[in-house]
Amino acid sequence: MSDRFDDDLPEEAAPAARPPSRSRALLITGLVLVLAFFALTTFASIYTDRLWYSAEGYGEVFSKLFWTRTGLFLVFGLLMAASVGANMYLAHRFRPFFRPDSPEQAGLERYRDAVLPVRGWLVAGVSVVIGLFAGTAGAGEWRSYLLWANRTSFGRADSFFGKDIGWYVFELPWLHYLVNFTMAALVISLLAAATVHYLYGGIRLQTPGDRLTGAAQVQFSVLLGLFVLAKAADYWLDRYDLVSASGKLIDGITYTDDHAVLPAKNILLGIAVICAVLFFLNIWRRTWTLPSVGLALLVLSAILLGMIWPGIVQAFQVRPTEPDKEATYISANIAATRMAYQIQDVAVEDFTDQSLSGTENEQAVLDDTASVPLVDPQLVHSAFEQIQQVRSYYSVADVLDVDRYDIDGTDRALVLGVRELDQSGLSDDAKNWSNIHTVYTHGNGIIAAFANQRPVDDSTEATEIEWAEGQQVNQNALSEATGGYESRVYYGEQSPDYSIVGKLQGAPDVELNLGGETDSSDTTTYDGKGGVQVGSTFRKLLYAIKFGDPNFLLSERVNENSKVLYIRNPRQRVQKVAPWLTVDSDPYPAVVDGRILWIVDGYTTTDRYPLAEKESIQTMTDDSLTQANNLPIVPTDQINYMRNAVKATVDAYDGTVRLYAWDDTDPMLKAWSSAFPGTVLPRTEMPQELLDHVRYPEDLFKVQRYQFARYHVTDASAFYNNSARWEVPPDPEQRGKLQPPYRMFVQDADSGQDQFSLTSVYVPYKKNNLAAFVSVDSDANSKTYGQIQVLQLPNENTPGPGNIANEMQSDDKVTTRLFSLTQGASQIRYGNLLTLPVTGGLMYVQPVYATRTNSTASYPILRYVLVSYGDKVGIGSTLESAIIDVLGGTATPTEPGDGGTDNPPTDNGKIPARVRALLAQAQQDFDAADEAFKAGEVGKWATLIEAGRKKVDQAIAILNEKGSGGQPSDTPTDTPTDTPTDSPTTSPTESPTDEPTITPSG
Repeated sequence: MSDRFDDDLPEEAAPAARPPSRSRALLITGLVLVLAFFALTTFASIYTDRLWYSAEGYGEVFSKLFWTRTGLFLVFGLLMAASVGANMYLAHRFRPFFRPDSPEQAGLERYRDAVLPVRGWLVAGVSVVIGLFAGTAGAGEWRSYLLWANRTSFGRADSFFGKDIGWYVFELPWLHYLVNFTMAALVISLLAAATVHYLYGGIRLQTPGDRLTGAAQVQFSVLLGLFVLAKAADYWLDRYDLVSASGKLIDGITYTDDHAVLPAKNILLGIAVICAVLFFLNIWRRTWTLPSVGLALLVLSAILLGMIWPGIVQAFQVRPTEPDKEATYISANIAATRMAYQIQDVAVEDFTDQSLSGTENEQAVLDDTASVPLVDPQLVHSAFEQIQQVRSYYSVADVLDVDRYDIDGTDRALVLGVRELDQSGLSDDAKNWSNIHTVYTHGNGIIAAFANQRPVDDSTEATEIEWAEGQQVNQNALSEATGGYESRVYYGEQSPDYSIVGKLQGAPDVELNLGGETDSSDTTTYDGKGGVQVGSTFRKLLYAIKFGDPNFLLSERVNENSKVLYIRNPRQRVQKVAPWLTVDSDPYPAVVDGRILWIVDGYTTTDRYPLAEKESIQTMTDDSLTQANNLPIVPTDQINYMRNAVKATVDAYDGTVRLYAWDDTDPMLKAWSSAFPGTVLPRTEMPQELLDHVRYPEDLFKVQRYQFARYHVTDASAFYNNSARWEVPPDPEQRGKLQPPYRMFVQDADSGQDQFSLTSVYVPYKKNNLAAFVSVDSDANSKTYGQIQVLQLPNENTPGPGNIANEMQSDDKVTTRLFSLTQGASQIRYGNLLTLPVTGGLMYVQPVYATRTNSTASYPILRYVLVSYGDKVGIGSTLESAIIDVLGGTATPTEPGDGGTDNPPTDNGKIPARVRALLAQAQQDFDAADEAFKAGEVGKWATLIEAGRKKVDQAIAILNEKGSGGQPSDTPTDTPTDTPTDSPTTSPTESPTDEPTITPSG
């Protein structure tokens, strides 16, 4: 016979070879065990996740994430499996009953025989496996889906297509995924169908005549037609991708995109639709000529129009006159980038360096620098550990944090760190399971030092640290200012992976609580609300599987009252409860309402903001203080939009996480709040004591300063020429790393008040001279919080940080004073090089530390302070003496003796900043009262007068308390004759004549 009839014989006539029953049983048993292991570990992971979310009060977040991912997994997994399975079934269902007798078909016969007994299982297995992959990919798109499902309007349209920005951020990514999934499903279905058709003779590659049966032609025509139609939809969506595409000159659409790529996309879209129609017509025509021509035309057009034509336009139209051709697009990119990174309102002021000299200006300069921080948060890490660590298994962060507290009526900058548990400090024989997980469970307390205040040993000129919180007597200024706090730290940046806490009724405490120098036997038991109950056998089993540790089941330390504490890093906890956030790299501790809270900034980011410049967030935030294990936690690294949408807190004792909406105008925050209702608390619920410690986030400032270095230029021609571009200078002490921003008090030019600010500088691109000084108001209680101010030097001849560091460290007077420190076993280390505007000029301040090189217990000691002001360099054991030196003064600085301290920072050295603020607010009330009096609003006038007088009384009370409270007074003994510039000159008749007062003119 020339043809064979398929399925001539019943299936029993051609039995497949079967393995021996014993081997088959072993194979099945092994497979079941493997599947059971994966199923059990997956279940343990999911169920313990549910327990964690529920215990932390975010059970709804888990439910939303679980059901969203599960739904996406099932929908896209089933769609893919159904598409592949259906096409395999149809290919087999419409297989030819007669096949030519040929060597090709004879060779395939044995494969058909092998497949026959397991044909149904094979189709199901292939479909399920491919469906699993598709479902997993679909579950990973939960962010895109939730943003699409909860989309909202940005209220702003892009300047090219005129579509709302929400279309690009919320809808376009999800539509792209749907189209890409459709094309993938069609391609895989086509390959699966082709395989079945070939196996059963629907495709005959070595047989004369028709290569395809009619059924195969119909199926392929439908699949290819649908694929090309989906490709047409992809071309339509690709048009909108042009506004966020990356380019060499700028990101976003360019002249070539507008005049070549966009028309090409439109043409290719039309060709793809025509090609799809030709494939559908092939269902009836049964000829591949027209579809093949259409497909060839589409491929050829994609090459010519999509690749070659844009290159020709770029080379012959754009490149010869690129500045003119791209001007419009550069302007659009500048406007969009400034808006996307919130740098459109940066206040740029011309600043002329008019550094004063001579002793007649000495007091003015000293007043402006009273609050300059000298304690380097990076260098004093070892000093904090050596002096205040109590035990070897306590530690602080490598780079300490800077915050401010109201101490004795004055805002004081403190360098502080949490004394955390560091189990690597335990001896090897103590590193057993019980100690690691049930005894050494937590850290204890905060270590803090005044950023600009320290005692001096006059005999050696060695400046130590003045502690605001420590272990010794009188090292409790922070505790007194905050009223005390819960010192146990179970949740921190260095906390162990997991600890088991809790004890049986009447059993002794086992957790060491080493809060002091002599409490070696002090123990405690955690009683916070955080942690997961792990007392039942079922939960012990699940956590034994999760952590791969059988001691959960075997140890008697795990009892019916036990809890397991894990996911203890503050950043990881915030990211866990809000996985849609980009989490700042630097959480910082604050004492709020008797608790240590970690404050963590959360950002909403996207790479889909139209026409804005795109960059890696890690690239933009990297500097000399960046730690390898302390990078931002990001859903996507490439971003072109960023908002500080959330301020989060993590309780260091019980782990409670709270999210507060900070930028409640952010459309992305609105979308996520809709997706996870109740997760983010309104800003109004943030306690005032917490608000006092909220500061401008470093990562956001780094991103903004990175972008503003280029985008302070708003003229398209100057932008293209790159003639005015700035950059962040390299750190003078760490080559190859950018200089980090610094937190300090900076005097506001308008009000004269000190603002707690985050500061940095710019240098011209690829040069070392100073271009600008930049600062942002970091005080959340300030009306100008978040306002970035740039003082731009009119010329670029002012030395930059690198130049100044070299000049100071090579100055003859400095090298002479430091000579003794370079001899023997000492080593010099230079601290932060701070730049700050003072009295019309710019001053550079750099502390000099010394440390012993022959001792493992050594730590840096602040020995000198270097100052550069104008064209002179000064050195002293204190900042005050260094300033007197640089100004040529001869007066003895008011250095404290016998453990005294420098004066706390005040405004103009006469009136504390808090008093100045109260007086300024009172003056506003009195001015408003004047307006009300003129308008005839007597009642309002009286109310405002009373409010103003109360503020004046508060200011007077603070001054009286400061002058007689036994602490260093912020005011001189004699009444100042010079009225502060921002204080009124008139006085109410009922106020003491020796205090600064304000009265309304009405």
